[in-house]
Amino acid sequence: MTSLPPEIETRRGRAKEWFEALQQRICAELERLEEEAPAELYPGEPGRFDFRPWSRETGVGGGIGGHLRGRLFEKAGVHTSAATARFSPEMAAQMPGADKDPTYVSASISLIVHPRSPRTPTVHMNTRFLSTAESWFGGGADLTPMVDEQRSQEADDAKLFHAAMKAACDPFDPEWHGKYKAWCDEYFYLPHRKEPRGIGGIFYDRHNSGDFEKDFAFTRAVGEAFLDVYPKIVRHRMVEPWSEADRHEQLVRRGRYVEFNLLYDRGTMFGLKAGGNIETILSSMPPLVAWT
Repeated sequence: MTSLPPEIETRRGRAKEWFEALQQRICAELERLEEEAPAELYPGEPGRFDFRPWSRETGVGGGIGGHLRGRLFEKAGVHTSAATARFSPEMAAQMPGADKDPTYVSASISLIVHPRSPRTPTVHMNTRFLSTAESWFGGGADLTPMVDEQRSQEADDAKLFHAAMKAACDPFDPEWHGKYKAWCDEYFYLPHRKEPRGIGGIFYDRHNSGDFEKDFAFTRAVGEAFLDVYPKIVRHRMVEPWSEADRHEQLVRRGRYVEFNLLYDRGTMFGLKAGGNIETILSSMPPLVAWT
């Protein structure tokens, strides 16, 4: 396997360290929310993360899968990974710089949270560093309310979430938020349903401004923004009671989530084709869904 420059390995190491530290902070906060959830709505013992290390079957590397089944969060996964490997010819043809050398290094964090309450939105976030002969960051965060009354861009949760993502972008470039918000709306869309998956957020890929430190700081800001805003939304919503009609609406909306992830999600396809861990890749699937 051809070696990439030492500078790239150093950058990947820094990204890996950051993602793994963020994983622990997010898991700790989700566990705190499990403890805080009102017992009359969420009976039982608070959930705790089960951390499962894994190793790649191809190349070098692996990751840590963080899995939670709780009383507040019906299912949550917060995972990190890092790799040194080679793209297949099919994937190399799609990756910048891989035509010169299919060797790549990567590091990432990816999470999905499916709350038990239909009143509390599902959320997804991931950020990653990937380098071939070229290097870039990618990722973003998006929110998916489960009941129709919360799915407007004018709903409180939507406004709070978008404001947090804008605050993460603006110090680096005031044009980034508009660009990456629009990309998120375009990406998290189900063409066969002619509807968005949720209320959006930001999405960016192959992000390389030419300044690694700036781009790495931006990616860290996205992680910090998520860690700040999502617990605020959960604490606001988790005290609200819900009806059986709300629960049914949630399960149907989760079905849309499954459709997107299996039909269109690039991260799912990349992970499966690149020899990632199936358990963590498919942990985005909700525990219960309905299509009627």
